[in-house]
Amino acid sequence: MRRRLGTWLFVSLTVVGCATTGTFQGQVYRGPQTSYRIGSLPPTWTSIRVNQEDDLAWHSTNEGAVMHVASSCDPSLDIPLKALRTHLLIGFTERNIIDEEVIPMDSREALRTHLEAKLDGVPREILLQILKKDGCVYDFGVIAPPGAPYEAALADFETMLGGFTTELDAS
Repeated sequence: MRRRLGTWLFVSLTVVGCATTGTFQGQVYRGPQTSYRIGSLPPTWTSIRVNQEDDLAWHSTNEGAVMHVASSCDPSLDIPLKALRTHLLIGFTERNIIDEEVIPMDSREALRTHLEAKLDGVPREILLQILKKDGCVYDFGVIAPPGAPYEAALADFETMLGGFTTELDAS
């Protein structure tokens, strides 16, 4: 089973880790199971290395926010998007879903969930987006202190999401 959001939060909040199993150059991630492109991030986002996972993560020097992209290709992950979302939230308490909808993303449907929750008693505002495509699951998340820090991080997150595609040219 996938260990996603709780682990990336731990890693990114402590800023510890080693290299991913793939490479990330420019805006393109190439891993052993999948490859994709994301939108650009401003220099206020510092890359955080994640140990032995097909994950990318960043920490914002301005907002105290973290952002994450992960991919996993495993036939056992062919489960409903809401079940995947629930798994991402393991470790969070006092969850309050503000909005949840299915939206188009990269020629498929993605589940987008905006919520407030606590992590170790600390309030956080979170946006998760989960996509299943071609036997793979892609999950995206941004987490920040509620209010203005979240709103500032959200703008950069939307830019990153807006550039996402699994269709890569030969370059």
